[in-house]
Order: sequence, then structure tokens, then C-alpha cells
Amino acid sequence: MFIGEGPGEQEDRSGRPFVGKAGELLDKIIEAMGFKRSEVYIANVVKCRPPENRAPENDEVRECEKFLFRQLEAIRPRIVVALGGTALKCLLHDEEVRISRLRGTFTDYRGARLMPTFHPAYLLRNPEAKKDVWNDMKKVKAQLEADLASSASI
Repeated sequence: MFIGEGPGEQEDRSGRPFVGKAGELLDKIIEAMGFKRSEVYIANVVKCRPPENRAPENDEVRECEKFLFRQLEAIRPRIVVALGGTALKCLLHDEEVRISRLRGTFTDYRGARLMPTFHPAYLLRNPEAKKDVWNDMKKVKAQLEADLASSASI
């Protein structure tokens, strides 16, 4: 399960998360991992676009997070990838946490493994960070493979 910040203009119009340029990059990342978009679940912290495409405010996050947590309960993912700081702060309920400090390391999270990484929109502005995200996604893929191998041996 991939969790981003919130819908941009194109996402708000289409009702689907990650359909703009950042979404195209996320699709490429998912495909490079050996998956199809239809095989992963993609969600956002906030469910509608904040005015002027600004970052969601704390009260907006708190209002929407109950829906996100219901999605997590329904999907029961093995791994949650937090795409960017807003998603990470929401999931951990920690306004001080920094994506740059936790990026690339797994944390136990609600019966799943949480992998924080940079948001695809950040990668569009900072292409040099793509290598970091790819290393994170290799860890995600390896963890999924290990989980599947251990469940198959039971």
C-alpha cells in the first residue's frame, strides 16, 4: 500500500490518486518493482485537494485520517510505503518526524512494515533522489518476497 499526501488538481477531477506527473513516476516505480498498479493499493492522507494546492493543515489531516485508517484496516497490507513527510507524520502521529531521517528504514506499524520514502513529486523536482527511492523500493520488494517465502513454508 502506497500513501501520499493528497490529491492534486488532476486527481481531484478524476477521483483517482496519483494520475498526474507524480503518478506517472509512481507507476514506473511500481512497474520497476515487478508489479502492476492494479496489484497495489494507493491512497492519500487527505481525500480532497486543499485550496491553491497547499499542504494540508493539521485539522484537515485529523479529519481525513479516520478514513485512511479504515482503508488500512480493510486492506491489511503487509507493507505501507509512506510517500513523503505529510503521510509519515499522519501515520506516526508525530509532527516533528522528518522523512529525511527515517527514509529507507522499516518500522513496525499496525501489523505491517512501514517504509518512509520521498514523494514522487519531490523526485520530479530533485531527480538525484531517485536512487534513494529505488534503494528503498528494493528493500520493500525483498521484504515482500521474504514474507511470501515464510508464509509458503508454513
